[in-house]
Amino acid sequence: MARSLNFIDALNEALHQEMERDERVFLLGEDIGVSGGVFKATAGLYDKFGEERVMDTPLAEGIIIAAAIGSAMVGLRPIAEIQFTDFVTPAMDQIIQQAAKIRYRSAGGFDCPITVRICCGGGVSGGLYHSQENAAWFVHEPGLKVVMPSTAYDAKGMMLAAIRDPNPVIFFEHKKLYRTAKGDVPEGDYVVPIGPVAVRREGKDMTVLTYGFMTQVALDAAEEMAKQGVDVEVVDVRTLNPLDKDGILASVRKTSKCLIVHEDKRTMGIGAELAAIVAEEAFEDLDGPIVRITGPDIPAIPFSPPLEKFFLVNKEKIVAAMESLAKY
Repeated sequence: MARSLNFIDALNEALHQEMERDERVFLLGEDIGVSGGVFKATAGLYDKFGEERVMDTPLAEGIIIAAAIGSAMVGLRPIAEIQFTDFVTPAMDQIIQQAAKIRYRSAGGFDCPITVRICCGGGVSGGLYHSQENAAWFVHEPGLKVVMPSTAYDAKGMMLAAIRDPNPVIFFEHKKLYRTAKGDVPEGDYVVPIGPVAVRREGKDMTVLTYGFMTQVALDAAEEMAKQGVDVEVVDVRTLNPLDKDGILASVRKTSKCLIVHEDKRTMGIGAELAAIVAEEAFEDLDGPIVRITGPDIPAIPFSPPLEKFFLVNKEKIVAAMESLAKY
């Protein structure tokens, strides 16, 4: 049976259910226990499962991830929270040099089944150190799976899939989705496979490749374009590593036009890889240029609301790009 839940409640339900199902699962992170997390993603878990399975940690991201890796290597299933993606840099050595490489360096002798939950994204006047997205930092690394769901249904199903995966999974959660993305979520157990794209809106005139909160913005823009007679297909990439090339190319070959949208900075971003895939493998199917709408190459999202608005991708920017591409 499905009910309507918002994104963060769907995540919370996934954590509850998997901790009940599998006693190896435990949580660790800053403020996740007694207070239930700064956004309340872990609310109620400390009271239900106790401090041995819901562990408040020091403000030390490197130690959080190192402890998760060590516990995973002896058979546990840790879920580590990085409170904001801006704070992940002290844990980069553990994630990139250890978690991503354990299976390779041990010739398959060890798995590293950790799930790293990372809150990300702008739009709430969080300023420089509470607003970045930065998924591109991790998609470059073989050995890591990287996901960024856009719906409440996927939030629960992909979280359950991530926890059960024998590989390290970096699970990005855009804060703008926490209480704005709502939808039907089954009460019972289900998984959304890590890998395949999801076509959120069928269309025939152009493809939008996007993920996370930008999926919702792109859908709004597509509805605006429908009033002009332009039928836009919106593809939620949602798994950023490994990319579903077949799903991406199938949509682009169908519509013959490709617009790529993401919130993160432009240069060497995920959109650049998506564009390269389309250019290399579907060039002859294209009727127009590959277009990217992204955040600018500015060190971080400003605190000032007008400057933050300048930085962020919005419906108006996407519609303008769609209108331009539709002319080809």
